[in-house]
Formats: sequence, C-alpha cells, structure tokens
Amino acid sequence: MKHILDAITSPDSTPQDITALSLPESYRAVTVHKDEAEMFQGLPSREKDPRKSLHLDEVPVPELGPGEALVAVMASSVNYNSVWTSIFEPVPTFGFLERYGRLSPLAKRHDLPYHVIGSDLAGVVLRTGEGVNAWQPGDEVVAHCLSVELESSDGHNDTMLDPEQRIWGFETNFGGLAEIALVKTNQLMPKPRHLTWEEAAAPGLVNSTAYRQLVSRNGAGMKQGDNVLIWGASGGLGSYATQFALAGGANPICVVSSDSKAQICRDMGAEAIIDRNAEGYKFWKDENTQDPREWKRFGKRIRELTGGEDVDIVFEHPGRETFGASVYVTRKGGTIVTCASTSGYMHQYDNRYLWMSLKRIIGSHFANYREAWEANRLIAKGKIHPTLSKTYSLEETGQAAYDVHKNLHQGKVGVLGLAPREGMGVSDPEMRAKHLDAINRFRATEDGATGEATRG
Repeated sequence: MKHILDAITSPDSTPQDITALSLPESYRAVTVHKDEAEMFQGLPSREKDPRKSLHLDEVPVPELGPGEALVAVMASSVNYNSVWTSIFEPVPTFGFLERYGRLSPLAKRHDLPYHVIGSDLAGVVLRTGEGVNAWQPGDEVVAHCLSVELESSDGHNDTMLDPEQRIWGFETNFGGLAEIALVKTNQLMPKPRHLTWEEAAAPGLVNSTAYRQLVSRNGAGMKQGDNVLIWGASGGLGSYATQFALAGGANPICVVSSDSKAQICRDMGAEAIIDRNAEGYKFWKDENTQDPREWKRFGKRIRELTGGEDVDIVFEHPGRETFGASVYVTRKGGTIVTCASTSGYMHQYDNRYLWMSLKRIIGSHFANYREAWEANRLIAKGKIHPTLSKTYSLEETGQAAYDVHKNLHQGKVGVLGLAPREGMGVSDPEMRAKHLDAINRFRATEDGATGEATRG
C-alpha cells in the first residue's frame, strides 16, 4: 500500500499516475466474523464489547463492477450502525449480506464469512468500473452510504424508496473502515477542500441523516422560527441537527446529559438547553411504566425556554426511553420525526396526545443522493462544520466503537485509514483559517465525559 500512499500524498501526481498504480491483492480492513455471531448471546447490550468482536484482517481486494469505484480510504469514522454490527444487534449483519448475495452474480461478492464494516470515508478514487463518466482516478472524494440498484420505478422519485436500498458498510460488504473500499459511484461526492481527511470523513452519514430528517421535504421540512427539540444535541447526530436548526433560523432546544455537553451547544450558538441529568428527568417509573408527570414537567421546562411555546418539531433518535415524552411535548399539529431507536425499538406513547392534537410521526432513514449532496455542499461551503472530537488508528477501531457504545465521546470519532497521521489532506488553507475555531470546537471540548448513549 505504500506506493499508493506515496502517489496520493505527492503534489506532482496526476490522474494518469493514479491510474497506472498497481493494485495490491489484499488490504487491511476492520471486520466481524460470521462464526462469532453468537459470541455475546445472553449478555445485556451494554455488556457486549466491540473490542472482542472487531478484527483487523488482511482481505482480498474485491472485483470491480460496472458503476463502481475502488477508493483508497484515507480516513473513516464510527457510526452507531458499526456499534450495532459489532455487537450483532438487532440481528447479525450476515443475514443482510446473504440476501444481497442472492440478488445477482455480482452481488454474490458481498456474501462472505467476514464483513468489512464502516459507512463513511474520505479518500482518493483508484479505479472506476464500466459506465462511469463523472469520476476518475485521483479524484478526492467522500462517500455517502446509500447503496441502490434503481431497477424498480419505486426508487426514481426518492431513491430511499428503492426496494433494493441498502446502507453501505452495514447491509453491504467492503465498507469504509479499511484501507480500500468498494462503492457505487453514485455514492461519491467532492471532498471539502478545507478539511483534513479525518474531518472530511466524519460528517457523511450523520450529516446527511440530520439534513433529511430535519430540513428536507421528506422529513420535517423545518422553517424559520420553528422550535426544534433535539435529543442528544451534542452527539454525533444531534450536533448536526443543532447546526441545521441554527443555520436555518430555527430555535433549537438542546437536550444533553452533562454541563460539558451543554457548553458545546452554547459554543455552537444554542441558547435553550436542558441538562436532563442535572434536572433529574425520569420518564419511566420502571421497565414497563412511564411517568406522565415527568412528561408534563419536561413540557413546562421547554415552555420556560421558548417564551411559552411548545415545540414544532422533535428530532427523535433515542426511541423507547424518550418517545412518550416526545409525543406529549410536541405542539398541536406538530411533527415527531424519528430516524433511530438507540435505547430500544419498541416505543410506547399515549396515542390520545397524537390523534386528538393532529400530530404527525414521520419515519426518516439516511438520505437520498440529492439530500446527501446538499448536506455535503453545506460542509464544503463552511456553513456546517464537522464535529470530530477524537481520531483513532485502524488498529484501535475496536476501542473507538467501544467508546461510542459507552458514549465516552463527544460528536463524532474518526479512524485513520491510509493516512499515516492526522492533519493531512487540506488543499484550501485560506478557507480553513476562516473556520478553524468551529472546525476544532469538539476537539477543544473533548474531555472523556461519560453518560448514557441516548443522552448525548
């Protein structure tokens, strides 16, 4: 891999030089193994340790198909879907790979006894397959994680509705936590020139998810002046929702779990902040019984922060622990938009507060190519900033996933691929200088704060 890294980092390399590079037969990649899928059976989720299940293996370079690209991964990042994969919840991902493998002879490549994981990357195109015109070797890119076949009409209005829609690196193989990744070229977008490799890799999945969920007409369609309740507002997903709310003229009400996380929200420009730990909110009396009195106390606190107004939009992702409160506190005619359930999938809420107040629940999952492109464009223009707090080596990916699982992090955590060190990849230092404080905001506040994963 050294000759590839040398060519990428050389200021004199041309697309022809990258094209002429010989590809290795194998590369290093972070994997889970099919024969270990039962290793945590019987353990509670919180006791399952990604450091035991994630491996750094040498794996063969996959065959390149039409409309695809092989990308040298300079950096990647850890998302919660990588945590799910590492602890084999809610189901082992090998079932996804098996079903994909039955689709076609080309898709059969993905059905392997190991799964190369990771749904983000920043890197350099090495090869493109037949039929690719928009990208060429040497292009610096980031990848969004929507993999689609688009052979059905269902996906041509919104590609997220394609029946063969999958999340790359989670429901497909050959993901981004590796030295080389295989992607469809309609996943590629230009790398923001003012960011390092690890900074550019961090926003992809969460930034695009937050954009669709909050801004897009396919999600909540946020407008100026909206009050937006954001759970985990300093976390990997919520930190982008907070930025979108502020940039779009809305009023974020940021729910966090510590003073250090509250300070991050203040630094981003938010004013209405609820530290749910400090204020002692307990939405469940026990495992089976919610406490409506706490919903009401929570709603009263929100109105104190908004001048007497209820929230127009709830940005939901914790799921079971918070969903009853989310439905309750939303204003009449308002919207609860959900993209995840990190505290549990089986939600409970009092339906009277939904139907009698004409509220809406919208499901939102990742983003289509256009939404991802728009979200990346805002990063490239310096309107939205990466929330990278810490970077790990590829060898330390198990620890990185463990830290995300235990919420021992702020914002997003990065993982270096081929990049030998942090700080590489900037090609627009002047623009970077204008936004340096915002780019480093989460690094400056990284303090190893702990808390529940749903409360970030």
